[in-house]
Amino acid sequence: MGKRKLYLECYAGISGDMTVAALLDLGADPKVLDEALNSLSISDQFQTRISRVSKSGLDACDFEVVLREDNHDHDMQYLHGHSHGQEHSHSHDQEHTHSHDQEHTHSHAQGHLHSHQAKEEGCGHCHRSLTEIQKIIYNSSLTNRAKKLAESMFDILANAEAKAHGTLKIKVHFHEVGAVDSIVDMIAAAVCIDNLGIDEVIIPALYEGIGTVRCQHGILPVPVPAVVNIVNTENLTLHITETEGEFVTPTGAAIAAAIKTEDRLPEKFRILKTGIGAGKRTYERPSILRAMLIEEQKQPAAGSDCIVKLETNIDDCTGEALGYAMERLMEAGARDVHYFPVFMKKNRPGYQLNVICTQEQIPSLQKIIFEETTSIGIRIQHMERSVLPREIQTRDTSLGEVQVKICHLPSGPRICPEHESIAKICKESGKSWQEVYRRIIEECR
Repeated sequence: MGKRKLYLECYAGISGDMTVAALLDLGADPKVLDEALNSLSISDQFQTRISRVSKSGLDACDFEVVLREDNHDHDMQYLHGHSHGQEHSHSHDQEHTHSHDQEHTHSHAQGHLHSHQAKEEGCGHCHRSLTEIQKIIYNSSLTNRAKKLAESMFDILANAEAKAHGTLKIKVHFHEVGAVDSIVDMIAAAVCIDNLGIDEVIIPALYEGIGTVRCQHGILPVPVPAVVNIVNTENLTLHITETEGEFVTPTGAAIAAAIKTEDRLPEKFRILKTGIGAGKRTYERPSILRAMLIEEQKQPAAGSDCIVKLETNIDDCTGEALGYAMERLMEAGARDVHYFPVFMKKNRPGYQLNVICTQEQIPSLQKIIFEETTSIGIRIQHMERSVLPREIQTRDTSLGEVQVKICHLPSGPRICPEHESIAKICKESGKSWQEVYRRIIEECR
């Protein structure tokens, strides 16, 4: 089967809870997520809530971390430097700290360093170092891949905070890494990515607003320093819009940096499924993150092109060595490799090795032939060839998803199921290869 590609459309920015909600809406298993979060040593400090909300008329998934202790967050006026009222609505998406009459300050998904004394260990808003967070992740039941993703997210965020405050990563004790809801957001994102079996993540750009936002250290410009550092260090693309507000949070930027593998969409692709995650803030631009599972559509090949054949005769090499050489050549990208028996000079039986490749592959494939066989010379032939336009597609059948190669002839398309897909179905169903092949051909036609 082809690689599972995820495209994150960050036109309204990205935050931790938006990402988790979008992935859940895309099909990540809530039960798997719940089991993973329950295995955390801090699981007694929070609950999670998954619900449906409407954003600009669009149905979206909402993911919320509810702390077991009393918790408030900033209203929109306070965040953007206006008057601060007495009432605060609970909003998991807000990411900057504020002071109350209590002994501590707190926020959701913050990226700002604090210097005041932490509360007791059980506090949902106590300060934790990166090492403490790593222990929480290591001692959980997460898969190895999910653990590595989560650790990468926190490491990226810690580096950004250390740079912003002129200190070392190992000395950073800050609310972003220490807050329970931030821990849950990033770990939940890692679990969902792993659960969906995502191989590649495409994030062309993060869209950010303008203006200022208030945090523990005063009024800061948007994007905030932690986001700027992550974008700069991790080679993310930031697109500044004309809309006032903070769309990209430090948590969201750290998640994006950890999971991104590509920044360009394929020229042609098919959307397999879409998920929409809701944010908590209210801006002129609707706070949603859209996630799409996509399948690249290969461009049909041209009517003719040039190809290279590497050819050599061998009469003093074992069959085992030749078999291994074929494996290495195919793994290195050869279009085709084959042998056929020949009678050489002095009437010795031997084999002629033919390797089909492109011009660019000649040096690497020649190296393999010389290393893995007893050949002392290789003939190189440049040839034109005629090719049918073809593409690989994934089709849904009564036996499951199947990859097929579609060749376009003047008389119409020719559909050829891929061997690996048929073999997989045969092993799982117990049906014969011929039976599976015939049924797939009938259904695909």
